[in-house]
Amino acid sequence: MHVHLVTAEDPLTLHARARELIRFPQLTMPLLAALTPESWTVTHTDEITHTVDTAQRYDLVGITAATPGAPHAYELADAFRANGVTVAMGGPHATLMPAEVAKFADIVVVGEAETVWPRVLCDIEQEARYTVGRHVIDEATGANVEVLPNGAKIYRCPQPASLAGLPWARRDLIRHGGWNRWWATRGAIIATRGCPHRCDYCTIPVLYPEARQMRFRPVEEVAAEVAAIPDRGIVFWDDNIGANPRYAKALFRALAPLGKWWTSQTTMASVRDDEFLRLAAASGCKALFLGLESVSQESLAGAHKAHNRVDEYRQLLKRFHAHGIAVQAGIMFGFDHDSRDIFARTVDVMGEIGLDNATISLMVPYPGTPAYTRLQAEGRIVDHDWRHYNGKTHVVHRPLLMSPDELLAGYEWAKTQFYRPQHIVKRLFKSRTGLWWNVPRNVGYMRGLTGEVRSRAAMHRQEPV
Repeated sequence: MHVHLVTAEDPLTLHARARELIRFPQLTMPLLAALTPESWTVTHTDEITHTVDTAQRYDLVGITAATPGAPHAYELADAFRANGVTVAMGGPHATLMPAEVAKFADIVVVGEAETVWPRVLCDIEQEARYTVGRHVIDEATGANVEVLPNGAKIYRCPQPASLAGLPWARRDLIRHGGWNRWWATRGAIIATRGCPHRCDYCTIPVLYPEARQMRFRPVEEVAAEVAAIPDRGIVFWDDNIGANPRYAKALFRALAPLGKWWTSQTTMASVRDDEFLRLAAASGCKALFLGLESVSQESLAGAHKAHNRVDEYRQLLKRFHAHGIAVQAGIMFGFDHDSRDIFARTVDVMGEIGLDNATISLMVPYPGTPAYTRLQAEGRIVDHDWRHYNGKTHVVHRPLLMSPDELLAGYEWAKTQFYRPQHIVKRLFKSRTGLWWNVPRNVGYMRGLTGEVRSRAAMHRQEPV
């Protein structure tokens, strides 16, 4: 039997990422392929690099999508199902909104797939029939399948999967396609899952309610997989690779002899330890993503992210750069304490501290998060079109201290200012860290702004007046 796996992307991501110079592949579908029995033929399309051919016939199509890509994923599902192909959908949006997704798919996988995916395939092979209602399919884990009146099946497993013995991702299915071959890598991997923090806007605690209980792959298993990856560059798609310093340091010591360079993400709470940075650098860490989010301490406190200290940003950057590690910050606009001056303040601070680069976005209250629940109760969610939940093209909630139009205009201004050539030179002159990485990274983001503008214009043209 033949299963085709699709990594669906929203139009904005397609436009913007196509112009970036450094790109990393998503790991979800290559890992799902590794969990698929050998009796199945597995193929894969990542929409960042290739177009999905919905005219092809398969025994099963599996689609993963985040919230802004969900409407497009539904279009793909409709096209496949019109040709008689069974469609399974999973990923962040399916976990957040399973009943909605079940209107467009034959099968919905909620949460992590390690436990239930083999059972999904077995049920298809055996043409298993279930009556309407919920049925336990694994007493040990509590895994179950719920059959809805429309016939859709929702597979869930309440028990988090162990990461010990996790199969190696099928990197042979990662195709470069239109990617710049010099910068692309197949070296995507995970070492941990979960994050101990509960930030107001974050989906991780909602997607994985047990996320505060960190899970770890055995260090020796991670090191063995890294050593086997032919690419020198590695990206760890962990939620917070430094959440457990003891584990992180053991991992860094195991990576050090392998001669790789790597990047990942963590939080300020994890990197105040100088030994952490020293061992990370010695193991090949070239850059870390930090969710700084705001230069307003009030905004951070309101988002339940008070473990970030704005008065530490400058010294923190100096310590990173002293170890040769670049910092890519996550910056958001749209918190309740953000006033009209937040945009200029943010650009000034990021320039003064020598921030290497940043992912700048609008705060998005994804469904199921505390932010969404609160704003919905206050009547401040003003847009329910999931296509607009991309953090780039639309403001989907009503801010407290400015209008939605002012928030969108301020965000666009700040991002344009941050990636002006003069600002890039100013920041990188202060950083002087990893220019081989930072120059193409910044240029790629600058190019990506053009893609965002095109995508925004296209989306507005499609909307009714």
